[in-house]
Amino acid sequence: MTTLTVSQINRYIKSLFDEIPPIQNIYVMGEISNFKHYRQSGHMYFTLKDSTSQLKCVMFATDNYKLKFVPKDGMNVVCFGQIGVYERDGVYQLYVRDIQPKGTGDLAVAFEQLKAKLAQKGYFDEDIKKPIPEYPEKIGVATSNMGAAVEDIKNVLSRRYPLCEIIIVPTVVQGDLASKDIASSIRFLDNLGVDTIIVGRGGGSIEDLWAFNTEEVADAVYNCKTPIISAVGHETDFTICDFVADLRAPTPSAAAELAVPDINNEFVNLQGLEMMLDKNIENIVQGEEARLDYIMKKSPLADIDKLFDFHSSIIENYQKTIGLYFENILKSKAYDLQKNSAMLDALSPLAVIGRGYTITEKQGAVLTDAKNVNVGDSIVTKLKNGTLVSTITEVNADGN
Repeated sequence: MTTLTVSQINRYIKSLFDEIPPIQNIYVMGEISNFKHYRQSGHMYFTLKDSTSQLKCVMFATDNYKLKFVPKDGMNVVCFGQIGVYERDGVYQLYVRDIQPKGTGDLAVAFEQLKAKLAQKGYFDEDIKKPIPEYPEKIGVATSNMGAAVEDIKNVLSRRYPLCEIIIVPTVVQGDLASKDIASSIRFLDNLGVDTIIVGRGGGSIEDLWAFNTEEVADAVYNCKTPIISAVGHETDFTICDFVADLRAPTPSAAAELAVPDINNEFVNLQGLEMMLDKNIENIVQGEEARLDYIMKKSPLADIDKLFDFHSSIIENYQKTIGLYFENILKSKAYDLQKNSAMLDALSPLAVIGRGYTITEKQGAVLTDAKNVNVGDSIVTKLKNGTLVSTITEVNADGN
């Protein structure tokens, strides 16, 4: 009788499993439980179960990196892979190569998962949306330079608002490298200093548009300081990029229309504003003229002649008052002068002479005493009219 080791028997059983074709490429349906994703190795371990049984499963990092969604406990899925034996533990398990959500595509599940995650982080909040500039000078466009979308955008922008400079950044919009390239183009245009960014592409399947449903693109849009208009696919297509962007356009052409004004409409509006301005100025002038006319009628300035006569009469009255004042002063001073003159006349020697008296002088000095002259002296006697020169022949000093 042959004795086998544990390793030998497990290896033998594994070889039997490996030789059973029906379990080498098999689809297994069940509910995920005990899900674990080890970040260091990247491997996923979980259990598939139904109402009566369960099956251990492993999905290695080389396979699970391609998943569009994150498996979770309680999710009903269909797993594709092969049944094998793990020799070390002596257990059989399903080696999963692909997982599809039951009843819903993996991309749809991934979309909803990322949408819920970003909504919780506030990526879709309306209060952080930036307004689109009304009159941009530069518009950056991140899209493929070979599709119809870029030509539609250029044509619409040039027709509606030729004053705006258009900067096209050729971008990969489909395939494994698209997400990274879209995010890079957004950051480039943001640093370039454009006024508005249009990011998008033409229509396609959900797989074709998937690059715009990645967290990498969502982060680039969210962190962009420049307002972004998202225009991915057709009107019925919605992407994560649309939700994060400041404005969503149903098509690339519509994005161009939303990004700039129509210069023809602006010209018409300017003409209307000019007419309105002229009318307003005319109304203001007429109103001010009416107000000035009213003020002039109510103001003393309304009759300038009367105002002039009024002030002239005031000035004339002042002149008369001042004239009378100075006339009275002159009369008073004349009276005082006359009075003083009379007093001076009364005291003047000439006035005394005028009354019949004389003044006798000797050598210019008035004689008041006979003792001051001697016989033979010459004296001068002043009369009212004329003078007398005499020689003293006798002096009577005692008055006899």
